[in-house]
Amino acid sequence: MRTVIFDLDGTLADTSRDLVAAANVCFRELGLGDLLDPVGDAGTALRGGRAMLKLGFSRVKVFGEGDISRAYPRLLSAYAEGIDRHTVIYPGAMAAVERLKSDGYGVGICTNKPEGLAETLMTRLGVRSAFGALVGADTLTVRKPDPAPLFETVRRLGGDLARTCLVGDSDTDRKTAAAAGVPSILVTFGPSGADMAALEPEALIDHFHALPEVVARLNL
Repeated sequence: MRTVIFDLDGTLADTSRDLVAAANVCFRELGLGDLLDPVGDAGTALRGGRAMLKLGFSRVKVFGEGDISRAYPRLLSAYAEGIDRHTVIYPGAMAAVERLKSDGYGVGICTNKPEGLAETLMTRLGVRSAFGALVGADTLTVRKPDPAPLFETVRRLGGDLARTCLVGDSDTDRKTAAAAGVPSILVTFGPSGADMAALEPEALIDHFHALPEVVARLNL
């Protein structure tokens, strides 16, 4: 089976505001106030919880790996409490997914968000059933850019790795695809969109309505 695998944060959904809100809960509880801005720091948010904590702590000069490790569990619990308060699916994403499925592709999610949180979010957004598989940061013992999570997503779909592509929004996704030997399609509508061309993916898309045709041109 031909398969199209999607990253989640910054690719299928803009999760940045809920992620920043969770990080700021941690900072406020430490008496530091809100250290991150939901707009200006959206790009960092989409790189994950540890990246947000590192940025916030660096702004008050108390950064250390120990600070991040101690705060990270609280960030996860705060995020779980407000996981879908502001998060939205990007325009056209689900129409593109349904078009790919009707064209015979298997579709799955390979994310560096913890699996349980990813399952909860997609279920609350009402779109989990559209995807045949979901592999998260803790599904295996490694995460992207190690290619193993991508391999596992394809395996769960019953797909053929030689006929697979990865849709993402970051250098992590580009490196994952390269390590797996599959083409990557990077989206340019996220906070880091202007930087995607420099990563030299096989394709770029400015909107999800272009995705089915771009995938078709890859001749998977």
